[in-house]
Amino acid sequence: MLINLLTLHMPHPTKFIIDFDSTFTQVEALDILGEISLLNDPQREEKLQAIKDITDKGMEGNVTFRDSLIQRIEILKANKSQITDLIAALKKKVSKSFERNKEFLQENSENIYIVSNGFKDFIIPIVGAYGIHENNVFANEFVYDDADNIVDFNRDNPLSQNNGKAETIKKINLEGEIYVIGDGYTDYEIKKSGLANKFYAFTENVNRPKVTKEADHIAPSLDEILYVNNLNTKFSYPKSRIKVLLLENVHQIGVDLLKEEGYEVEVVSSAMSEEELCEKIKNVSIIGIRSKTNITRKVLENANRLIAVGAFCIGTNQIDLEACQEKGIAVFNAPFSNTRSVVEMAIAEIIFLMRGFADKTAALHQSKWDKSASGSFEIRGKKLGIIGYGNIGAQLSVLAESMGMNVFYYDVIERLALGNATKIDSLDELLSLCDVITLHVDGRKENANILDRSKIALMKKGAILLNLSRGHVVEIPALRDAILSGHLAGCAVDVFPEEPKNNTEPLTSELIGLPNTILTPHIGGSTSEAQENIARFVPGKIMEYINTGNTYNSVNFPNIQLPFLQNAHRLIHIHMNEPGVLAKINQILANFEINIVGQYLKTNEKIGYVITDIDKAYSTEAIDALKQIPGTIRFRVLY
Repeated sequence: MLINLLTLHMPHPTKFIIDFDSTFTQVEALDILGEISLLNDPQREEKLQAIKDITDKGMEGNVTFRDSLIQRIEILKANKSQITDLIAALKKKVSKSFERNKEFLQENSENIYIVSNGFKDFIIPIVGAYGIHENNVFANEFVYDDADNIVDFNRDNPLSQNNGKAETIKKINLEGEIYVIGDGYTDYEIKKSGLANKFYAFTENVNRPKVTKEADHIAPSLDEILYVNNLNTKFSYPKSRIKVLLLENVHQIGVDLLKEEGYEVEVVSSAMSEEELCEKIKNVSIIGIRSKTNITRKVLENANRLIAVGAFCIGTNQIDLEACQEKGIAVFNAPFSNTRSVVEMAIAEIIFLMRGFADKTAALHQSKWDKSASGSFEIRGKKLGIIGYGNIGAQLSVLAESMGMNVFYYDVIERLALGNATKIDSLDELLSLCDVITLHVDGRKENANILDRSKIALMKKGAILLNLSRGHVVEIPALRDAILSGHLAGCAVDVFPEEPKNNTEPLTSELIGLPNTILTPHIGGSTSEAQENIARFVPGKIMEYINTGNTYNSVNFPNIQLPFLQNAHRLIHIHMNEPGVLAKINQILANFEINIVGQYLKTNEKIGYVITDIDKAYSTEAIDALKQIPGTIRFRVLY
């Protein structure tokens, strides 16, 4: 439940004057109208660019507003019938932070005014859905001819004239504090005329330097404005103050999703060293990495605001999960998103190695014609041994079987066999049985050198080895010797014990130059499809955790999938897994006569995670008491 704080202890409630184009909505409405009205015009692109250029000049104060309006109306050649399509388009383009705070707008609608150089014809239907009264909308009006063509605008309307917003505010004669929210110079003119107490330059959709330099406060979202004025919003902390650091070329979709959520996002193309990250992470709330960046305990000691870590990959061995638990930092990865890409790569490499394609293509590039069937085999009927029968191993099993291979697998965890795959109880037996061995294990320390010199020696003479999992699971010198001696007929390696931090650093490996050896730069999951899937999945889980407390799919937190919260507040308590914490939480709530409408608890060996939904507005004293419970790691309030 939201409390209207505007009317408390004030003789006159604070009034909000809000611009429409590029503020209430993400776009300039006349630009969108142009896309509709000029759909079949042969000079459409040139005219649309002209409209945009005129709009920008007007917003920055480089041309008079009236001149910009006359020029745009002339280019548009629009009809009244096209306004309906425009409204439909604008409904999908309401600014994200206004959508998030719809409830606030509705509850305070009497004190919210839309003052725009746009047109009532399309503004009223949009803002009306957010509870804003028609009488509180001040904007221009189109003039139509008998055929309903837009031919002009009401030139007597002050908003069609220069400094029209300030003149309009004078006539409204508002009392009390007046805050102006807008992206254009005409919005600043209200404050400049002495008719408003504060001007907030709204930069969620567009940043105009000439405007922001005049602002009392630069506001990347409506959340920020409500936060700095101590007003209740749907969220306990403005999203614009959540800083996100994304490393290692995270896909643009992930960047865009986090920006659309309202977060401040910084992107760095490469990995960072421990020293660099210790400095960079100090004010970061969310960090996204791939495989090359290490989130160590030392890094986490400097992470004063970190809420979540996103591993935009499958593996999390580069993250100190235990230290994250101790600091109440949730970690999310993408366990399924690149599975198909890795599997297809494994199938391709098995075929390449069994046929000797790698050496033959290299020789032919040197003009050496080596047409021979010697050492070249079909994969049909061959025995494939899979070490690690998780998501990737299991899907590889299905595809390999469909191509005629006989599949065997070994896993330390009991896994259900798919298709006709056969479970082998001993790693040694699997190694001695199969023609092809492929590793698909996780990065835990216990998996270091699973295939050491003694294990590689157990493999069949002439067998093939693939490692697309983790660099440290194969003893590299032993693999090199096995290839050179002819004990193994070939290998494919996508991961290395030590990998370059970026594309400019060279790889150093004893495997370079070996015969029938495929080396790839950790690209098993590097397909457009996989990276898009990962870029959608990981931010989605992080945003869900921040917004609802949901930890489903977290790799280090107890997994809780929560119901949708309605008409309640949600309290999140992360603590060391010690007896009696839940009882203490409930006793404090009882002491403050706060009723619990839902409660969820789950623990692992290290921490406990309690979510409590309450139906009463909480006091700061109650929150302070909950934070002081012994063993508390982190406490958050949602809604």
